[in-house]
Amino acid sequence: MSAALLTLPSAATIRERFSAARSAGRRAREAAHSLGLSEGAAIAAHAGTHDHALKAMPLRGPWVEILQALEFCGPLLALTRNESTVHEKTGIYQKVSVNGHVGLALGDDIDLRLFFHQWHAGFAVLEPANDPARPPTQSLQFFNAQGGAVHKAYVREASDRDAFNAVVAQFAQPGAGYVFTPAAAREAARPDAAIDAPGLAEAWAGMRDTHEFFGLTQKFGVERQQSFRLVQGRFAWPAGRDAVHRLLDEAAMDGTPIMVFVGSGGCIQIHSGPVKRVEPLATPGGAQWINVLDPGFNLHLREDLIAHAWIVEKPTSDGVVTSVEAFDHEGGLMAMFFGARKPGVPEREAWRGLVRRLPRLEAAAA
Repeated sequence: MSAALLTLPSAATIRERFSAARSAGRRAREAAHSLGLSEGAAIAAHAGTHDHALKAMPLRGPWVEILQALEFCGPLLALTRNESTVHEKTGIYQKVSVNGHVGLALGDDIDLRLFFHQWHAGFAVLEPANDPARPPTQSLQFFNAQGGAVHKAYVREASDRDAFNAVVAQFAQPGAGYVFTPAAAREAARPDAAIDAPGLAEAWAGMRDTHEFFGLTQKFGVERQQSFRLVQGRFAWPAGRDAVHRLLDEAAMDGTPIMVFVGSGGCIQIHSGPVKRVEPLATPGGAQWINVLDPGFNLHLREDLIAHAWIVEKPTSDGVVTSVEAFDHEGGLMAMFFGARKPGVPEREAWRGLVRRLPRLEAAAA
């Protein structure tokens, strides 16, 4: 056993410190990190019998069966986030399926791509509201092996709490004893010179579906932004760091429907449709957020953490599909934006026009 594990605080100490951090206004993730813990580890410390108000009931899988059971709970808030971006959609979990370790939720509002090999632990979490007159916050929270949240589902005012509690009772496993391990260091990308750039460009030109892109990166052993650099000027162009803000503002002004993808590693959550209320927010700590605050859809993106933005074109059988993609300083994909479209339907010219108006940079550094 490592020294780090031997010096971990007790569950009781974690509960005390986590409660103090939450009372000071920190969100759960930030409260856990302020203790030097993953969010999953902080939540796991609230399992079992104790006198703290926040309670966590460990859940058993299969995870897909839990998500399927949520359909009977009515509208819930689905939340997927990464280090810099939070995506929230309110709707009903519908048409949830799985093939191997890959799942789908294809409801009218909640649209998810699920990578269950990344799902390690689940908890039903009960936390009192700040206002004692309001009911407690109830949620299902799922974490990867490192304790990072992959997906959460929150009860809303219109939800059926009895049905939600029945789901918790059905999948409760009090003795699960989930343990989390530190994340491994991110692997460095191979040098550009080691990549078959001409072969990459040829394979890129031959794509017939955007879903082929992941296989293409695997075949050539190329990191996502690295692939953009290697086809730069033909299929990808670096954009200004304000591209996301400009895109959202223009889409809100002219009503162009868009698709917003945010991934956690274990889940990609998608909004399809217009955006209307786009508001920036600067916090005293220096964070600069760009927010979409629409009924049924909220997006919160740390604009100050955008290191690179790219305009990317992929050939498909329906014509070229264009995306705008934002990355943080660690190379993490923050969010992807597309024009709203259905399979078999070409991309809207309004979306292409919007993207053409975004400022492009001369070149991106390796």
